[in-house]
Amino acid sequence: MVNLGVIDLEILYLEIRGNESFNEKDIENSGLKKLGVGRTLDSLASLKERNLIDLNRGGLFSVTNLAKHILWTEEIPIWLKILRLLQIKSCNSGEISKYLKKSEIDLIDEIEKLRSQWVLMLPIKQVNRIIKTYKILPEGIEKIKRVDGETYEISNLEKINDSKIEILELLNQIIKEISQEHDDGKKNYGLILKLNQIKEKL
Repeated sequence: MVNLGVIDLEILYLEIRGNESFNEKDIENSGLKKLGVGRTLDSLASLKERNLIDLNRGGLFSVTNLAKHILWTEEIPIWLKILRLLQIKSCNSGEISKYLKKSEIDLIDEIEKLRSQWVLMLPIKQVNRIIKTYKILPEGIEKIKRVDGETYEISNLEKINDSKIEILELLNQIIKEISQEHDDGKKNYGLILKLNQIKEKL
């Protein structure tokens, strides 16, 4: 998985919150304005370099599918999205709801399940109330690494299997073409034998 920083998250969220794209004006009207022009441009360049945003006509930025796959696609289970978000920054339930675009009611059970071994709840006093802030534990980070590693291995295995099928099909085609030639049967037989040996080793 591509790692996101807090600034990365805030920039991507400019579109995720409901816009089809965002531009420099959206950045100026957000909390990112305090970063300054230089740091903002560096962050945008970094996101572009990692294929997390695209620059479209008219100076509009759009979030790529690669970026959306980190926190914002239905393919990713809620509990994993929560862990990935908390790896970027500690959040209270309202912030988790905001960034993941899910209601707090839908999230609270998942958060509580994660507290058993992967997430720590820190009660923080703000004004006259206690805010429950959630922080990822080292075990939670290791869980993300294991899940992402398994996904990577499965993805690579699928690629290997696809390549193997393509090679087998190509070998079968070569064997068929050689079999149809009759100018030197002995030589052709030797070639077919060697190609079959290659097939057996795949």
